[in-house]
Amino acid sequence: MRIDILTLFPQMCDAVMSESIIGRAREKGKVEINFHQIRDFAINKHGQIDDTPYGGGAGMLMLAQPIYDCFEKVCNETGTRPHFIYMSPCGKTLTQERIKELSEYSNIAILCGRYEGVDQRVLDELVDEEISIGDYVVTGGELPAMILADGISRMLPGVLSAPEGFMGESHYSSLLEHPQYTKPPVWHGVEVPEVLTTGHHANIRKWQRERSIERTLERRPDLLENA
Repeated sequence: MRIDILTLFPQMCDAVMSESIIGRAREKGKVEINFHQIRDFAINKHGQIDDTPYGGGAGMLMLAQPIYDCFEKVCNETGTRPHFIYMSPCGKTLTQERIKELSEYSNIAILCGRYEGVDQRVLDELVDEEISIGDYVVTGGELPAMILADGISRMLPGVLSAPEGFMGESHYSSLLEHPQYTKPPVWHGVEVPEVLTTGHHANIRKWQRERSIERTLERRPDLLENA
């Protein structure tokens, strides 16, 4: 899979996505992640990529043309039109199910907004979907874009050591993950649940399933409908 991120801060994104599991996956060619500086496509010699919004309001708005030209470059590089996503608090909230669906694509491009957002006209013409990472606002689309790219990348074959690395996690099956423990067997007077030390795999799986259901019922009962 190839992921292209359109941003004003490509070095910041590259630094984060070059570390740990995703960094190793990039080195091994399991996923290709590229970063494109929107400012390189500024419409004047001053490198302007934003302007005041019509109708007034605080802040600046990203111009349509630099984004359009940057995306056109990505299309020319890939020889196709990637599925184009804009990270926005106005978008649909990201779910694990949507991450699974997006991991089936071969090419995805992600637009990172800044300031007060992006000229609506370029969104209407180019963007296939808008995605939010939650009901809050951050200073730009870079962190949300990296969250999305990370979530997609770890679903790809060979990125994690085994599919079990994500199949038992929270939200994968519409349940929150069960509690987990490691050594020592007693810490601050609290013992690891005995069933986990027995080696009886059927009983362990049953315990884990029950604890997942209990935790989901307590913290996110809305998820149980799809579990």
